[in-house]
Amino acid sequence: MRIDIITVVPELLESPLSHSIVGRAIKKGLVEIHLHNPRKYGKGPRQQVDDYSYGGDAGMVLMIEPVYKMIEELRSERTYDEIIYMSPDGEILDQGIANELSLKGNLIILCGHYKGIDHRIREHLVTREISVGDYVLSGGEIPAAILADSIIRLIPGALTDETSALSDCFQDDLLSPPIYTRPAEFNGWKVPDVLLSGNPKLIREWQDEQALERTKRLRPHLLEK
Repeated sequence: MRIDIITVVPELLESPLSHSIVGRAIKKGLVEIHLHNPRKYGKGPRQQVDDYSYGGDAGMVLMIEPVYKMIEELRSERTYDEIIYMSPDGEILDQGIANELSLKGNLIILCGHYKGIDHRIREHLVTREISVGDYVLSGGEIPAAILADSIIRLIPGALTDETSALSDCFQDDLLSPPIYTRPAEFNGWKVPDVLLSGNPKLIREWQDEQALERTKRLRPHLLEK
């Protein structure tokens, strides 16, 4: 898989995309991540990529020309399955979307900044818009890192134990059951006896019951699926 991220502040992404599971996946050759700054096509000596919006609204807007040229440069080199814009009003990222995108080959992720991007980019270049929640951040870089992480950890070989991703929250539209590790008792707080029983059938039944109970209590809307 290859992920190309277009951002005016690539420094925000360098650290989160070079460590832990994502960093190991890159070292293993399972994924390539490339950061591209559209200032390459900015105007004038300051490589300007933003301007005031028509209509007089406050805030600066990323201009269409440098973003268009950056996307066209990338598309001249390879075919992309999706050009994704990280937007507060896009479809809310969930595990199903992460699963779907993990099967793709090449992705472009476009990060907005300032007030956003010229809407013509969304109309004519972007194929999908994804949000990480109903709130506004300073830019699309942190959401892009979240999206990339959620995708990459699903690529076979990214996790040491490949079955781990299958038991993650939301994979079956349920929250995960409680998890424990050693010691079996600490400060008088005990691990449930069933988990120490060594009986896989009883353990699985307990986990299923707990997952359902927690979902009903904490995320009841998931059960509607």
